[in-house]
Amino acid sequence: MSNTKALPLLEANSQSVTPCCPPLTERPMTAEEAETAARMFKALGDPVRLRLFSAVASHEGGEACVCDISDVGVSQPTVSHHLKKLKEAGLLTSERRGTWVYYRVEPSVLAAMGKLLALPAAA
Repeated sequence: MSNTKALPLLEANSQSVTPCCPPLTERPMTAEEAETAARMFKALGDPVRLRLFSAVASHEGGEACVCDISDVGVSQPTVSHHLKKLKEAGLLTSERRGTWVYYRVEPSVLAAMGKLLALPAAA
């Protein structure tokens, strides 16, 4: 049983993207917001995980079968481990279809990450 938490990136039934944290330029983060953002960035801090996340996000149709994204220079069990870490961080969701598992970027994750790192609009 895992003690990791999925990141609360979005509020349910929200039409607009609500990032886990305010943009870095808006105000200093609270300790809880910083912890939440750190879990997300920690999951993406490994080059293999970042490549896998990118492969899923850029794959045609917005989802990728594990069989389509496993060529990242590590063994299949290691790929599965890294995909699990991305899923635990709330960055990916998965669905089993027969013998294959399909991954997709959690809805609005990319937009939420972009808002976190966005510069303020020029006045």
